[in-house]
Amino acid sequence: MTSTLALLGGQPTITAAGPHFTWPPIDDTTRAKVAAQLEEAISVPGRSGIVAELEDGLQAYFGVRHAVTTSSGTAALHAGYWAAGIKPGDEVIVPAWTFHATASPLFHLRAVPVLCETGPDGNIDPNRIEELITPRSRAVMVTHLWGKPADMTDIVAVAGAHDLIMLEDGSHAHGASIAGQRVGTFGLASAFSLNGPKPLSGGEGGFVLTDDDDTYHRVITFAHYNKRAKSEIPNGQPLARYAVTGAGLKLRIHPIAAAIAHDQLARLDGYLAERAEIARYLNSRLARIPGLEVTEMPEGVVPSWYGLTLTYRPDVLGGLPIERFHAALIAEGATEFDRPGSTCPMNQLPLYQQPGPLFPGHPHSHRRYRAGDFPVAEYAHAHTIKLPVWHREQDLELAEQYVRAAVKISDHHKELL
Repeated sequence: MTSTLALLGGQPTITAAGPHFTWPPIDDTTRAKVAAQLEEAISVPGRSGIVAELEDGLQAYFGVRHAVTTSSGTAALHAGYWAAGIKPGDEVIVPAWTFHATASPLFHLRAVPVLCETGPDGNIDPNRIEELITPRSRAVMVTHLWGKPADMTDIVAVAGAHDLIMLEDGSHAHGASIAGQRVGTFGLASAFSLNGPKPLSGGEGGFVLTDDDDTYHRVITFAHYNKRAKSEIPNGQPLARYAVTGAGLKLRIHPIAAAIAHDQLARLDGYLAERAEIARYLNSRLARIPGLEVTEMPEGVVPSWYGLTLTYRPDVLGGLPIERFHAALIAEGATEFDRPGSTCPMNQLPLYQQPGPLFPGHPHSHRRYRAGDFPVAEYAHAHTIKLPVWHREQDLELAEQYVRAAVKISDHHKELL
């Protein structure tokens, strides 16, 4: 008898050709704005035109004094660390589980990333930060993984008690908030990505937010030079003498990316509200499926739903490996179900185990990282399945098909053992 499971020869639950999720949404309005920008300018060396419009919009949206666009989220992180005064030998405490670019710019500054255990949701564990603090500790960097805000109340308290600079990587979390306060506004500075699938996208790009004038001037000095630096850094500021060259790097956003991001920014809150509706539906349905657990949101926490994460419970399904469960989902046509890849516990990456070959003479920390050093983060990563979250009402039927695929596999899991 043929199995009902597609992996074993049955008919798939979803027959529509993929991909089933694309981002950002591009419509005729977006195309018109890009076409207009092509006619206006494809290079904007100063803070003018579409770049100024986007930065003004970001300042208004986040309620901050300064927003500086960059060529990528990685560039924004690099500029943010430099602007915060991170020096060679300084230690910066970062979550063990995040995308590597949250911390990898520190190697270029000859500073030392110090990995901190996370909670099961992947966000840094506030209760584990204090044990990592040494006389060399300079800052704490927080990622809001998959768009779920970290526990900023406790993290800010620990950082403040030890005079550590508070920094945020909000690359997954545009528009997310805690008790009404936007992610990215809790510390000295924050960095965001505008990369393809991010909640706010320009295809590529990034930006730094800060309320601090000196930090703002340092971001300009690091990521921009000449025309922009000369017009924005006051003559009396010590960095003004370096305006022509800056720090020697040019990390500015492309105007086409800025035009797309500016168009998307006007729609962001609407997209987030629509995502939240579908996320509520998905969570309510997926929570009933044996073998899957949804991620709970604390009171007052509003995520961006960059990703909806599920914890896989093999013990509930007779020990069925996650690899087999995931392969069955893909066979059912539910191809957007994904397992985290490059966003992983960084102690598993060669760069964080042995940076020396890429950065000869890099200051060595007293900590050496190996697989197994962060059991909570590593277990959570190994047992996470995630979905993108759709934003349109007509996507509810597709979301329901994804739920049915998961139900089918859970119900028939014994056939896969």
